[in-house]
This record gives sequence, structure tokens and C-alpha cells, in this order.
Amino acid sequence: MEIILKTSDLQARIALYRAENKQIGLVPTMGALHKGHLSLVERCVKENDCCVVSIFVNPTQFNDPNDLLNYPRTPEADCALLEKAGCHFVFMPSVEEIYPEKDERIFDLGPVAAVMEGKYRPGHFNGVAQIVSKLFAAVKPDRAYFGEKDFQQIAVIKEMVRQLKFPIDIIACPIVREVDGMALSSRNVRLTPSQRKNAVNISQTLFKSRTFAKEHTVVETTRFVIDAINRTPDLRVEYYEIVDGDTLQPVDSWRSAPHIVGCITVYCGEVRLIDNITYRP
Repeated sequence: MEIILKTSDLQARIALYRAENKQIGLVPTMGALHKGHLSLVERCVKENDCCVVSIFVNPTQFNDPNDLLNYPRTPEADCALLEKAGCHFVFMPSVEEIYPEKDERIFDLGPVAAVMEGKYRPGHFNGVAQIVSKLFAAVKPDRAYFGEKDFQQIAVIKEMVRQLKFPIDIIACPIVREVDGMALSSRNVRLTPSQRKNAVNISQTLFKSRTFAKEHTVVETTRFVIDAINRTPDLRVEYYEIVDGDTLQPVDSWRSAPHIVGCITVYCGEVRLIDNITYRP
């Protein structure tokens, strides 16, 4: 495994694989890696001849300066995990390398970017599109791997790929959870022991809501989830929306779409956590 800091150096290494018609896979990350990230890396290694993992805490997608400041950074531990997972290249650029000048691009990502995270984190998805498009242009992967915990982000990236005509397959990979059901997140390390104990109620409530939904409406199920989580110490729901899994627009009936997903964001103390659950496959 090789750690690379410069885009030009990365492209030179990848060119050797391209010359032999090798398949290139990319796993974009912001570091602080956990088993969820590693599941993406392992799949990338399995399905491609060359696995590239980027580690870059992208400043343009943070609309909260404190969130950017407090985002965990563990580069040495990350690289040790990636080497064990079979990664070929770790791309760890500086902010100056990625943004030698301010990225002024404004993306019109359509309805999938306007709801949920798009509503509560203005500019977030534009920043995501900026960095992911830069990584795609630099690496030119055949496949790129993203975790379904960031369900809306995957839809936004697919829309960006469609607009920019990148010949890249976007591979969505299942959420990886702790034994107690909590979705793995780099932000979990910021939780105190008592907060971590309470935070599991997010996923437990989502699981219970599947059974609840069988005999209740979308509106009733939404209220059930919000009320149950808000009753838990440390937890405050920012939003919970039950949406069409393809368009991400809210649904008013379980028959509104063949694929229905519930997406949630909860503050546990000052730590912002997201999760989602599928009601209709």
C-alpha cells in the first residue's frame, strides 16, 4: 500500500493500471475509519484490480464550523486498517491540493438535494458535489463505493454523475451496525458513555416502527418515531421523514411508492447522528 499526497502522483500510479486495462475502484472517505468504511474497502478490493481510498475532511460540505473543527482525525490508525484490508493507494491530500483556489461551482442537484439534509444543512450537498466530482475527475474510477447510512447523499451523487456524465458505477453498500443495532459512524466516538447508551434508542425505535407501520399510517408512524426518541434523555430529533426511496420526496401512504425509506437525524447532546430504515424494499 502506498500513501499519496499529490493528485499528479496518484494519477501517475493509476495510469499504470489503466495501461493494462485494469479496473479501478474508489472509496471516498473523511477518515476516522470504522467497520462500515472497511466493508466498502473490502468490497472495492474484491471487485477491482486497484483500490483507491481517499481520506479528506472536506471543508466545503460543513455548514457548522464547530462540526468541522471537532470532526475526528486518525490518519495513522486509518492507514493501518486500510493496509490490512488490501487497499492499494491511500490518497491523503491537503486542502491546498484539492482547492488551490476557491471552488465557485454551484450545482443544481434537483429535488433529491432540496429535502431533509438539503433543508437543514444549506450548502452541504453542493460541497459534497464539489469534492466528489474532483475525486472522480482525478481518479476516473470504474466504480465508487458509498455507505447507505448516507442514503440521501447517494441519491445526490447519482444525480451529479448523471449531470456530469461520469462513466462511473455508484455502488451503494448496506449499513453496518454495532451488535446493539446502532449505525456505525465516525461521530460516535464523540459520545460520552451515557450518551452512547441512550443513542441506541434511535435504531431500536426505527426497528420497532416497522412493526408499528403494519397497522398505522405514515403520519402515525412518523409521530411514533419522533415521540419515542424525543422521550429519551440526550436525544432530540431534528427531522424524521418517510420518503420515496428513489425520489426522496415525502409520501403520504404506504402505497405511494414501491420503495419507501424513513430517514432520521438526531442530536445526541451536540453530536449530530443520522440513520435510516427501509419499510418497503
